[in-house]
Amino acid sequence: MRFSRSVAASAVVAVASADNYFGFNSGALKDDDSAKFKADFVQEMTTAQNLVGAPVTFNAVRLYTNIQAYSTTDPIEAFEAAVETGTYLLLGIWTSGTTSIENEMTALKAGLDQYGSELADLIIGMSIGSEDLYRNSATGVANSAGVGADPDVIVGFINDFKSAFADTLIANVPIGHVDTWDVWPNATNKPVLDAVDWIGVDEYPYYESGKGNDISNAGTLFDTAYDATLAAVGDKPVWVTETGWPYTGETWDEAVASVENAKYYWDEVGCRRLFNQVNTFWYNLRDSNSANEMKFAITDNLSTEARFNLSCPATFDTPSSTSTGSATGTATGILTASATGTGASSTGTSSSGSSSSGSSSGSSSSASSTSAVGTSDAISRGSVSAVSAVIALMGAVFLL
Repeated sequence: MRFSRSVAASAVVAVASADNYFGFNSGALKDDDSAKFKADFVQEMTTAQNLVGAPVTFNAVRLYTNIQAYSTTDPIEAFEAAVETGTYLLLGIWTSGTTSIENEMTALKAGLDQYGSELADLIIGMSIGSEDLYRNSATGVANSAGVGADPDVIVGFINDFKSAFADTLIANVPIGHVDTWDVWPNATNKPVLDAVDWIGVDEYPYYESGKGNDISNAGTLFDTAYDATLAAVGDKPVWVTETGWPYTGETWDEAVASVENAKYYWDEVGCRRLFNQVNTFWYNLRDSNSANEMKFAITDNLSTEARFNLSCPATFDTPSSTSTGSATGTATGILTASATGTGASSTGTSSSGSSSSGSSSGSSSSASSTSAVGTSDAISRGSVSAVSAVIALMGAVFLL
């Protein structure tokens, strides 16, 4: 289903930008739950950099763990693959349901010892936790999203990481936290906001039940969530760490999974709002969670020919947002200091029922970072607070 296009495309979409990073999320496991090794990561990274018709260069990868699958402290083989392919890395550390991030830090230190500055120069950010605050929120609990972590736990892990890497090659890598957009207006989460250099947001209009989540409204729903995040976090840079639309799977309220709708979402959210404007990590290049009925991969068997035309249209259906970005300008400043990043995602697949409050959810690790099988990503179909809860925070007008 296509719609008439009425809004002119922004000129920046046609011009490559050196100030932002673009990539995909990459779990430690494949879609059959077998481990990924160096060759698998190399294939992903090579495909991403050579996608036919891509509007930007996808030369960054967001990892959910530093630990190689089937081990407890071995560095993930994506490190070697990144060095070989020149791929930037957004690293992540699991912080829910654990009292220590020592194994994650041990694996990362081992990688740095092995590859030195070749690896360090590719690390553009570190996320300490992901969606932990959402899972411990009233909405997360109602949606059976899993075990989360409170703000003081996350801040404690941030301090642990800073101390452990203070005298290393990545001492100046910016630290962030990834979560759903509704957690940031909550004052109880301010300690995390104060402790990080940037914010990562996972947003899926597909899962926003009860909000008119037909594909024709997806761009507007995305804008509402992203703009609310910008308004809530002030001058902190905001990256989109996960977003996408499934090409197959169940109908979620009004949202239909299809290749055609995945293309429409790519155009209306990726091309119109994100590419060349915001650090973006799309979900996803390849499928990697067997338990999730919804499949998001834009490629089949990592072909450089995507399921749909990746080139951007000249015009868009979604009206231009009136409140976008302080995050973009601030992010550029940090990026010049080797900055940006997103990190680990959380929870396993949550309850499959639709939610009346509907909203962003993200992919998540189905196992602790200390698990012997490493960490794989899975969509948690959570919901967030009603839009009305954040409207009051959107009074400031940001320029696109």
